[in-house]
Amino acid sequence: MQTKLLTAALAAAALAGAALGAAAADAVVIGYQTTIDPAKVAQADGLYEKEFGRPVDWRKFDSGAEVIAAIAGGSLDIGFVGSSPLAVAASNKVPIEAFFIADLIGDAEQLVVRNGSGIEKPEDLAGKTVAVPFVSTTHYSLLAALKHWGIDPTTVKIVNARPPEIAAAWERGDIDAAYVWDPALGAIKASGKVLVSSAEVGQWGAPTFDAWIVRKDFAAENPAIVGGFAKVTGDAYAEFLKAPEAWSTSSEQAAKIAKLTGAKVEDVPLLLKGYVFPSLAEQASDKFLGGATVQAITATSEFLKEQGKIDAVLPDYSKYVSSKYVSEAVASN
Repeated sequence: MQTKLLTAALAAAALAGAALGAAAADAVVIGYQTTIDPAKVAQADGLYEKEFGRPVDWRKFDSGAEVIAAIAGGSLDIGFVGSSPLAVAASNKVPIEAFFIADLIGDAEQLVVRNGSGIEKPEDLAGKTVAVPFVSTTHYSLLAALKHWGIDPTTVKIVNARPPEIAAAWERGDIDAAYVWDPALGAIKASGKVLVSSAEVGQWGAPTFDAWIVRKDFAAENPAIVGGFAKVTGDAYAEFLKAPEAWSTSSEQAAKIAKLTGAKVEDVPLLLKGYVFPSLAEQASDKFLGGATVQAITATSEFLKEQGKIDAVLPDYSKYVSSKYVSEAVASN
């Protein structure tokens, strides 16, 4: 039986593929989101195409659920998802592998309450309308926060909305609060206040992260492409980690990231601080793809099962995680 949250997305996979259109036969089709990370510079500079020796068809998505649907429908080769949609997809046995940890999420995702909504403390959320992209890391964090506060989620009107829809609904006054990431986060914070961030929720025992995933069949047929993706992304992270202060508001890097994501260029340096970006060596270690990532997916799945968001937890999630490509990238550097 399909999980309750991913069923609609998977059912719409064929439609999503048709809407996206067919890519050039030799193009690598990659789905990205508007998160702020150093690899956006490599994307802007065409370094992936140079590494692959093939064109890349970059497609922007607003949520991990949409990425999973597109991959399940065969219209994406590689995609960017959060830990919650990754856990849902793996629990549904979607044939994917997480091969690069894009980031650990901290203050980059926040629950914001609208000024004038009457929400001053967590208990005030009861009876209010809270928007969040379903099957996202923020959805997971919202449920974890409500559990921590002892609030029954059925007493809160939780509605599904993509980040652009959240910003529009906020402007109209249709919602009282939202748990989201930038650029929508920056837009709603202008007339709201932060109730909690994912950094705090992580400290309560529900950390979240983002990852790059690949279709298993594509990886089997194109291991050099997946390895090259890991190398280019890892090299971009190394450049940032070497001198993060150089990625200032006046830098070329900040300008390129802002152009790709829609964030304000003056906000980019602060937004980068909202994440932790693991190095290639860390990626391959037991702290991440070498061990802890499987444990994190298992723990996330157990929580989602407890919340009634998935039907069952698999006995082993290791086949949905691979450290092969980052290990090869480390060896090649």
